[in-house]
Amino acid sequence: MPQSLFERAAAFAAEAHAGAVRIGGQPYLLHPMEVSLILSGMTNDPEVLAAGMLHDVVEDTPHTSREIAERFGPRVAALVASETEDKQREHPPEQTWWQRKSASLDGLRGAEDDGIRMLWLGDKLSNMRSFAQQYRRVGDALWQQFHQKDPVAQAWYYRSIVRLLSPLAEYPAYREFTALVSEVFRDVPIKEEEEHDATDKKPH
Repeated sequence: MPQSLFERAAAFAAEAHAGAVRIGGQPYLLHPMEVSLILSGMTNDPEVLAAGMLHDVVEDTPHTSREIAERFGPRVAALVASETEDKQREHPPEQTWWQRKSASLDGLRGAEDDGIRMLWLGDKLSNMRSFAQQYRRVGDALWQQFHQKDPVAQAWYYRSIVRLLSPLAEYPAYREFTALVSEVFRDVPIKEEEEHDATDKKPH
């Protein structure tokens, strides 16, 4: 019996991320699995669910967007591309963080496919669940493991995502994401975040 699109995507992701671990030490594959599970609470669209499994493959492995399109179709490739940053590996990642995040948000802002918003929500909710667990233990020290160590900058990014994903407000996943963002960044004043946004969006 032929494998479904999701089954093929899951097998491909398992091979692509084999041996990789997240910053917290968990097997990397657990993250796309969680993303796809979150997505399944919003849609049964097989291309969106497949993209959930594949969303980090192009950014974090040698596989290309063209390969995703050939194996899984152009829409899945477009969904994955919406979550794929240009890492600008010729520069230190901390120097390009604002530029990369601003470009990603611009892409989300212009998204016409609801599947893109759903994929972002699944990915960022998975991330925020992990952040919240660590925040409850160590507070803002959690950011020291990332390229962007400033909680004000992180607050700007995740609060921007909350605003841009507001069309998904009917879903429990969005409400959970919003609540976790509020919890993790409760000590970062909105005013300070907005001032930081206005002055530091681009690297100096």
